[in-house]
Amino acid sequence: MHNYTLIRSSCGSWLKKNYIFFCLAIFILFTISCTRNSTQDSDMLSGARPLFILQTGEHPLWFQLTEDGPVHIESIEDAVLTSALVPWPYALHICYLQKTDETLVMPVNRDGFLKIEKNNSALICENREGNLRQSTTGSVENPRTINSSIEPSDLVLYRFSSDFWQNYTVGGFVYYDEKPAALLYLETRFMDTKIEQPNPFIWSFNMASNNPFPIIIPILEFFPIDEGWKTDSLRFGNDGFIYYRVVNRNEEETIIKMLRTNDLSLIGEEISPEVFYGSVPRKVDIHHPLLPILPEGFVYTGIEFVGNNLFASWEEQEDYNIGAAGFMVIKTLNISL
Repeated sequence: MHNYTLIRSSCGSWLKKNYIFFCLAIFILFTISCTRNSTQDSDMLSGARPLFILQTGEHPLWFQLTEDGPVHIESIEDAVLTSALVPWPYALHICYLQKTDETLVMPVNRDGFLKIEKNNSALICENREGNLRQSTTGSVENPRTINSSIEPSDLVLYRFSSDFWQNYTVGGFVYYDEKPAALLYLETRFMDTKIEQPNPFIWSFNMASNNPFPIIIPILEFFPIDEGWKTDSLRFGNDGFIYYRVVNRNEEETIIKMLRTNDLSLIGEEISPEVFYGSVPRKVDIHHPLLPILPEGFVYTGIEFVGNNLFASWEEQEDYNIGAAGFMVIKTLNISL
């Protein structure tokens, strides 16, 4: 009897002394398991996330640009009288359309980049609850709010945005070292501002995240910001050259240089204003049998194909001012530009 009591007492004492360590061991194992699962989930969701999946049809899908990115609207009429007309350097609008293979890249003024491409592999979207807006001829899915398995025939729209862009104007767009590169500059012709020149001022993106990042283009290093230089134009010309303009304003004088090069690592040659402005690709009225008629004061500003889909950017314009802006996508029936 005494031996039994002694054993039970010893066991009870051991349990009391080691209870905390026992619970701690279980907690550590649970934490490691959760961390491993969380890391696996994070790896699955890493990289740039799509903003929308576009399932196009015979009727257009309309989008309007906002400070929070593109939003789906039922028709172009919904964009009428929704945005104040402001000088174009301060307005949200698609600046350029650049197509590479089946991918369309667009810098958006005061926002960042948009990228639209064919979904060549099934895309599994984040599992969250939400609603799906559908029509009989096309639909828009928001992968941030629904659980969706996307077929390879759909289009995928990405947004790469940064708050840094909101104070600056897109002054050019080129490709350097196979990277899309947008030039930002501070516009001061229409209003005074105490905002500093953008530094860095060349931005790009990749599919690692939805955040654009700065890059360096060698020719612009010849005109450093800390010596007073500002680059406000960088573009491809209609002759295959790359054209750019740099300005240096000080108390004594204003220096403006216009240059062209065929290699972004070489400074190139200085040219006359006539040659510089004469190299700008001519703007033409955009027409296509599939393009819907726009309301008065609205115009199409760019058009391109992505697979068997027609993409067109649009703006509300009045003189040098822009109001609402956005884009439209519609499935084609083997109709070319």
